[in-house]
Amino acid sequence: MATTKDSELLSPADAINEGIRLARFGLRSALRIGKTFGVFYPKAATWLFQWRKPRASEVRETFEQLGATYIKLGQLIASSPSVFPREYVEEFQSCLDQTPPIPFDQVIAVMEQDLERPIDELFESIDPQPLASASIAQVHAATLLSGEDVVVKVQKPGVENLLSTDMNFLFVVSRLVELVSPGLSKESVSGMVAELYQSMSDECDFIKEAANLDQFAAFLRKNGNEQVVVPKPYHHASSMRVLTMERFYGVPLTNYENLQQYTDDPAGVLIAGLNTWFSSLMECDFFHADLHSGNIMLLEDGRLGFIDFGLVGHIKPETWQAMFALFDGLSNENYSQIADAMITVGMTSEDVDHGALTADIEKLFRRTEELDPMQMLEADIGSDINQLLVELADLGKAYGIRFPRSFTLLLKQFLYFDRYVQLLVPDMDLFNDARIDLMLE
Repeated sequence: MATTKDSELLSPADAINEGIRLARFGLRSALRIGKTFGVFYPKAATWLFQWRKPRASEVRETFEQLGATYIKLGQLIASSPSVFPREYVEEFQSCLDQTPPIPFDQVIAVMEQDLERPIDELFESIDPQPLASASIAQVHAATLLSGEDVVVKVQKPGVENLLSTDMNFLFVVSRLVELVSPGLSKESVSGMVAELYQSMSDECDFIKEAANLDQFAAFLRKNGNEQVVVPKPYHHASSMRVLTMERFYGVPLTNYENLQQYTDDPAGVLIAGLNTWFSSLMECDFFHADLHSGNIMLLEDGRLGFIDFGLVGHIKPETWQAMFALFDGLSNENYSQIADAMITVGMTSEDVDHGALTADIEKLFRRTEELDPMQMLEADIGSDINQLLVELADLGKAYGIRFPRSFTLLLKQFLYFDRYVQLLVPDMDLFNDARIDLMLE
């Protein structure tokens, strides 16, 4: 009688196939690491020979040469003003633009391989011209055989293997850097790489993204929220690398001229979106973590659509409370409150000298007295508020504080929301308007 252990053994044929698969992966990984060294080594040798730090533009160009993983890392840098130096945040903005699309025949090949059936058994038509192309996937308009207009998000070939190889390589390098750099706290760099790896792995799992859409729709139904909607995923035409979703028709919130075609109350639309997002912080297992103007739109029927749930964040109630306190302290220049919030939000195993941190925060503010506190949340990437947050993050590091990924994701959404507020309801106070429920109690 076979034991459980015996029953789990691979057959000879399966073992051979698994061995071939691992050998191929190992070969691809070796070639990829070789290419990475081939790109990095000449540049690093030049920087060492000239004994200078690389310019932000040189690092960006290198990342673009290395492809999907490094472009995604560049996007993280571009959207993390509280973590990375200002010149890098500004330089990497170009990584947020569309990346070159893959040929349509490769899109069809991925779809048929992953869906395990011919495309014409599911789709009446697919537009060969992509609607969008990003580092991990590209999106095409299509029509199902049943007649529904949809969009199909297709993962680019080889992205997951490339990601795995690159991130393991970066993790090893970051650990070596920490070992030879006494000034770096343990896991300060490798911890960030591990967080990024998890985030990017999640974005490669379209089954998980479809589940996020279902879960957020359930959250909206539970709250009786009929003002906000998410695309319906079509599971029979979706897989790990293919996600087929309901197609939305509308305009971005930043398109003020066309917004008026669908609503005479843009403030009400924005407030509905804000309240939905704030309530998701406490009442949903995740929050949408990439609400730029391409991912939030006013639909033709007047509802607000949240799209693209590949990037989501998770936050504990106490972290949200502390982050709100941090913004409130920034606005009121309450240095002790800012210190409390930084200690609560930040990840540290050290005892922080609260008094010293408060004093250093006050010194920082004294150096930036020209910054108008009433305008602090009205800034965008590259402005004074981002520089201040960068300096606060640097100050935190000196006390052993490292802000978690959730803090950066939340901060990015506030910058997006503030842009919408200034465009649609410029006289609204985001944190003190009675119409907005910040879910703080």
